[in-house]
Amino acid sequence: MKPKLWNIRMRASRESRHISGAENITTTDNLETSLLDYLKRAQGHEKGPPDRIVFTLEALKTEPSLIPPLPVTTLECKNHTDALSCIKPVLRHLGISERGIDTSFEIIYNGETMRGASIMDSETGHRLEPDRKRGIRASRFGMTESVRRTLEQSLTNLGLNSQVVTEALTLASKVASAPGVMAELCVSDDPSYTTGYIGSQRLGYLRVPHIKESGSSAGGRVIFVNPSTDVNRLISYLEGSPVLVSTLPELRGIISLDEIIGSPDR
Repeated sequence: MKPKLWNIRMRASRESRHISGAENITTTDNLETSLLDYLKRAQGHEKGPPDRIVFTLEALKTEPSLIPPLPVTTLECKNHTDALSCIKPVLRHLGISERGIDTSFEIIYNGETMRGASIMDSETGHRLEPDRKRGIRASRFGMTESVRRTLEQSLTNLGLNSQVVTEALTLASKVASAPGVMAELCVSDDPSYTTGYIGSQRLGYLRVPHIKESGSSAGGRVIFVNPSTDVNRLISYLEGSPVLVSTLPELRGIISLDEIIGSPDR
Protein backbone atom coordinates (compact mmCIF):
# COMPACT_ATOMS: atom_id res chain seq x y z
CA MET A 1 0.00 0.00 0.00
CA LYS A 2 1.29 3.49 -0.85
CA PRO A 3 1.78 5.82 2.11
CA LYS A 4 -0.85 8.54 2.28
CA LEU A 5 1.43 11.42 3.23
CA TRP A 6 5.01 12.36 2.46
CA ASN A 7 7.33 15.02 3.79
CA ILE A 8 9.22 16.49 0.84
CA ARG A 9 12.25 18.72 1.38
CA MET A 10 14.56 20.52 -1.06
CA ARG A 11 17.89 22.17 -0.35
CA ALA A 12 19.96 23.88 -3.05
CA SER A 13 23.53 25.11 -2.58
CA ARG A 14 26.62 26.23 -4.46
CA GLU A 15 30.11 25.55 -3.09
CA SER A 16 28.40 24.49 0.15
CA ARG A 17 26.65 27.86 0.54
CA HIS A 18 22.87 27.73 0.90
CA ILE A 19 20.86 29.13 -2.01
CA SER A 20 17.29 28.05 -1.46
CA GLY A 21 15.06 25.54 0.26
CA ALA A 22 11.45 24.43 0.38
CA GLU A 23 9.35 21.95 2.29
CA ASN A 24 5.83 20.60 2.53
CA ILE A 25 3.76 17.60 3.56
CA THR A 26 1.90 16.29 0.57
CA THR A 27 0.03 13.29 -0.80
CA THR A 28 1.47 10.54 -3.00
CA ASP A 29 -0.51 11.86 -5.97
CA ASN A 30 1.10 15.31 -5.63
CA LEU A 31 4.72 14.19 -5.25
CA GLU A 32 5.73 14.59 -8.89
CA THR A 33 4.20 18.06 -9.15
CA SER A 34 5.97 19.15 -5.97
CA LEU A 35 9.33 17.81 -7.13
CA LEU A 36 9.12 19.64 -10.46
CA ASP A 37 8.05 22.86 -8.75
CA TYR A 38 10.94 22.69 -6.28
CA LEU A 39 13.43 21.84 -9.06
CA LYS A 40 12.40 24.91 -11.07
CA ARG A 41 12.65 27.04 -7.95
CA ALA A 42 16.15 25.81 -7.14
CA GLN A 43 17.40 26.38 -10.70
CA GLY A 44 15.82 29.81 -11.08
CA HIS A 45 16.80 31.47 -7.81
CA GLU A 46 18.09 35.04 -7.82
CA LYS A 47 21.30 33.93 -6.09
CA GLY A 48 22.26 32.01 -9.19
CA PRO A 49 22.35 28.34 -10.22
CA PRO A 50 23.25 25.72 -7.63
CA ASP A 51 25.83 22.99 -8.05
CA ARG A 52 23.99 20.69 -5.66
CA ILE A 53 20.26 20.06 -5.19
CA VAL A 54 19.16 17.56 -2.56
CA PHE A 55 15.62 16.20 -2.40
CA THR A 56 14.44 14.23 0.63
CA LEU A 57 11.18 12.29 0.42
CA GLU A 58 10.10 10.76 3.70
CA ALA A 59 6.97 8.68 4.14
CA LEU A 60 5.27 9.76 7.37
CA LYS A 61 4.93 6.89 9.81
CA THR A 62 2.50 8.80 12.05
CA GLU A 63 -0.36 11.13 11.26
CA PRO A 64 0.71 14.78 11.55
CA SER A 65 -0.76 16.85 14.35
CA LEU A 66 -3.16 19.52 13.13
CA ILE A 67 -2.15 23.03 14.23
CA PRO A 68 -3.94 26.34 13.65
CA PRO A 69 -2.28 28.94 11.42
CA LEU A 70 -1.22 32.20 13.01
CA PRO A 71 -3.34 35.22 12.01
CA VAL A 72 -1.59 37.39 9.42
CA THR A 73 -0.97 41.10 10.08
CA THR A 74 1.38 43.63 8.48
CA LEU A 75 3.23 46.14 10.65
CA GLU A 76 3.11 49.68 9.31
CA CYS A 77 6.72 50.55 8.37
CA LYS A 78 7.75 53.19 5.82
CA ASN A 79 11.46 52.41 5.51
CA HIS A 80 14.29 50.38 7.03
CA THR A 81 14.95 52.86 9.85
CA ASP A 82 11.27 52.80 10.72
CA ALA A 83 11.24 49.01 10.72
CA LEU A 84 14.20 48.74 13.08
CA SER A 85 12.61 51.23 15.46
CA CYS A 86 9.42 49.13 15.50
CA ILE A 87 10.94 45.66 15.95
CA LYS A 88 12.48 46.34 19.35
CA PRO A 89 9.31 47.57 21.11
CA VAL A 90 7.32 44.70 19.61
CA LEU A 91 9.82 42.16 20.94
CA ARG A 92 9.88 43.92 24.32
CA HIS A 93 6.08 43.71 24.31
CA LEU A 94 6.43 39.95 23.83
CA GLY A 95 8.70 39.67 26.86
CA ILE A 96 12.14 39.64 25.22
CA SER A 97 14.93 41.39 27.14
CA GLU A 98 17.11 44.16 25.70
CA ARG A 99 20.08 41.80 25.77
CA GLY A 100 18.12 39.18 23.87
CA ILE A 101 17.02 41.71 21.26
CA ASP A 102 20.54 43.12 20.78
CA THR A 103 22.05 39.64 20.43
CA SER A 104 19.42 38.62 17.89
CA PHE A 105 20.26 41.68 15.78
CA GLU A 106 23.95 40.72 15.90
CA ILE A 107 23.09 37.25 14.60
CA ILE A 108 20.77 38.40 11.82
CA TYR A 109 22.54 41.50 10.55
CA ASN A 110 26.19 40.39 10.74
CA GLY A 111 26.20 39.14 7.13
CA GLU A 112 27.00 35.52 8.04
CA THR A 113 23.85 33.52 7.36
CA MET A 114 23.30 30.46 9.55
CA ARG A 115 22.07 27.23 7.99
CA GLY A 116 19.30 26.98 10.57
CA ALA A 117 17.80 28.98 13.40
CA SER A 118 19.30 30.09 16.67
CA ILE A 119 17.53 29.29 19.94
CA MET A 120 17.90 32.09 22.47
CA ASP A 121 17.10 32.49 26.15
CA SER A 122 14.64 35.39 26.15
CA GLU A 123 16.07 36.85 29.38
CA THR A 124 19.84 36.40 29.15
CA GLY A 125 20.29 36.42 25.37
CA HIS A 126 22.38 33.25 25.64
CA ARG A 127 22.29 30.95 22.63
CA LEU A 128 21.05 27.46 23.43
CA GLU A 129 21.35 25.52 20.15
CA PRO A 130 23.97 22.71 20.33
CA ASP A 131 25.70 23.66 17.05
CA ARG A 132 25.99 27.40 16.36
CA LYS A 133 27.03 26.91 12.72
CA ARG A 134 24.19 24.55 11.87
CA GLY A 135 21.55 25.97 14.21
CA ILE A 136 18.35 23.95 14.34
CA ARG A 137 16.02 23.33 11.41
CA ALA A 138 12.29 23.33 11.95
CA SER A 139 11.04 20.59 9.64
CA ARG A 140 8.22 18.18 8.83
CA PHE A 141 5.51 20.80 8.41
CA GLY A 142 3.00 21.46 5.68
CA MET A 143 -0.35 22.86 4.64
CA THR A 144 -3.20 20.97 3.00
CA GLU A 145 -3.49 21.55 -0.74
CA SER A 146 -7.00 23.00 -0.63
CA VAL A 147 -6.12 25.48 2.12
CA ARG A 148 -2.89 26.46 0.36
CA ARG A 149 -4.64 27.18 -2.94
CA THR A 150 -7.33 29.28 -1.28
CA LEU A 151 -4.82 31.19 0.85
CA GLU A 152 -2.49 31.92 -2.05
CA GLN A 153 -5.39 33.35 -4.06
CA SER A 154 -6.44 35.56 -1.14
CA LEU A 155 -2.87 36.80 -0.66
CA THR A 156 -2.52 37.49 -4.38
CA ASN A 157 -5.70 39.57 -4.26
CA LEU A 158 -4.10 41.60 -1.46
CA GLY A 159 -0.97 42.20 -3.54
CA LEU A 160 1.28 40.02 -1.36
CA ASN A 161 3.85 37.43 -2.43
CA SER A 162 1.54 34.47 -2.01
CA GLN A 163 4.12 31.67 -2.20
CA VAL A 164 6.59 33.25 0.21
CA VAL A 165 3.96 34.28 2.75
CA THR A 166 2.17 30.92 2.64
CA GLU A 167 5.35 28.93 3.22
CA ALA A 168 6.71 31.29 5.88
CA LEU A 169 3.36 31.29 7.68
CA THR A 170 3.34 27.49 7.79
CA LEU A 171 6.83 27.42 9.27
CA ALA A 172 6.06 30.23 11.73
CA SER A 173 2.89 28.47 12.87
CA LYS A 174 4.85 25.33 13.74
CA VAL A 175 7.53 27.29 15.60
CA ALA A 176 4.96 29.28 17.57
CA SER A 177 3.18 26.06 18.57
CA ALA A 178 6.36 24.59 20.08
CA PRO A 179 6.72 24.24 23.87
CA GLY A 180 8.46 27.23 25.46
CA VAL A 181 8.59 29.49 22.39
CA MET A 182 7.81 33.14 23.10
CA ALA A 183 8.60 34.68 19.70
CA GLU A 184 10.51 34.21 16.47
CA LEU A 185 12.31 36.88 14.45
CA CYS A 186 12.98 36.01 10.81
CA VAL A 187 14.78 37.90 8.02
CA SER A 188 15.13 36.27 4.59
CA ASP A 189 18.66 36.18 3.17
CA ASP A 190 17.29 36.67 -0.36
CA PRO A 191 18.69 40.06 -1.47
CA SER A 192 15.45 41.25 -3.08
CA TYR A 193 13.01 40.12 -0.37
CA THR A 194 12.97 42.76 2.34
CA THR A 195 9.89 41.77 4.37
CA GLY A 196 10.60 39.72 7.47
CA TYR A 197 8.32 38.67 10.29
CA ILE A 198 7.88 38.33 14.02
CA GLY A 199 5.91 35.20 14.89
CA SER A 200 4.22 34.53 18.22
CA GLN A 201 1.07 33.12 19.76
CA ARG A 202 0.28 36.56 21.18
CA LEU A 203 0.54 38.64 18.00
CA GLY A 204 0.37 36.00 15.27
CA TYR A 205 2.38 36.22 12.05
CA LEU A 206 3.42 39.88 11.98
CA ARG A 207 4.95 40.88 8.64
CA VAL A 208 7.62 43.59 8.88
CA PRO A 209 8.27 45.45 5.59
CA HIS A 210 11.73 47.00 5.04
CA ILE A 211 13.27 44.76 7.70
CA LYS A 212 16.49 45.08 5.71
CA GLU A 213 17.81 47.16 2.83
CA SER A 214 17.19 45.92 -0.70
CA GLY A 215 20.22 44.06 -2.05
CA SER A 216 21.43 43.00 1.38
CA SER A 217 22.32 39.33 1.86
CA ALA A 218 21.86 39.59 5.63
CA GLY A 219 19.33 37.22 7.13
CA GLY A 220 18.61 34.62 9.75
CA ARG A 221 16.12 33.31 12.28
CA VAL A 222 16.11 33.58 16.06
CA ILE A 223 13.68 31.65 18.25
CA PHE A 224 13.25 33.21 21.69
CA VAL A 225 12.30 30.80 24.45
CA ASN A 226 11.26 30.91 28.07
CA PRO A 227 14.28 30.36 30.36
CA SER A 228 12.69 27.21 31.81
CA THR A 229 12.29 25.57 28.39
CA ASP A 230 13.48 21.99 27.92
CA VAL A 231 15.69 22.66 24.88
CA ASN A 232 16.06 19.00 23.93
CA ARG A 233 12.28 18.57 23.92
CA LEU A 234 11.90 21.76 21.89
CA ILE A 235 14.42 20.67 19.25
CA SER A 236 12.83 17.23 19.04
CA TYR A 237 9.45 18.81 18.32
CA LEU A 238 10.74 21.38 15.82
CA GLU A 239 12.86 18.95 13.83
CA GLY A 240 10.98 15.69 14.16
CA SER A 241 7.26 16.05 14.88
CA PRO A 242 5.08 16.32 11.74
CA VAL A 243 2.41 19.03 11.79
CA LEU A 244 -0.15 20.13 9.24
CA VAL A 245 -2.03 23.41 8.85
CA SER A 246 -5.53 22.48 7.67
CA THR A 247 -7.52 25.69 8.20
CA LEU A 248 -7.32 29.18 6.74
CA PRO A 249 -5.70 31.96 8.78
CA GLU A 250 -7.36 35.24 9.62
CA LEU A 251 -6.02 38.03 7.38
CA ARG A 252 -6.07 41.15 9.55
CA GLY A 253 -4.47 43.79 7.31
CA ILE A 254 -2.14 46.59 8.43
CA ILE A 255 -1.53 47.57 12.07
CA SER A 256 0.50 50.39 13.62
CA LEU A 257 3.04 50.02 16.39
CA ASP A 258 0.82 52.06 18.72
CA GLU A 259 -2.05 49.63 18.15
CA ILE A 260 0.19 46.71 19.12
CA ILE A 261 1.79 48.23 22.19
CA GLY A 262 -1.46 49.74 23.41
CA SER A 263 -3.64 46.71 22.71
CA PRO A 264 -4.42 43.82 25.06
CA ASP A 265 -2.75 40.46 24.46
CA ARG A 266 -4.37 38.46 21.70
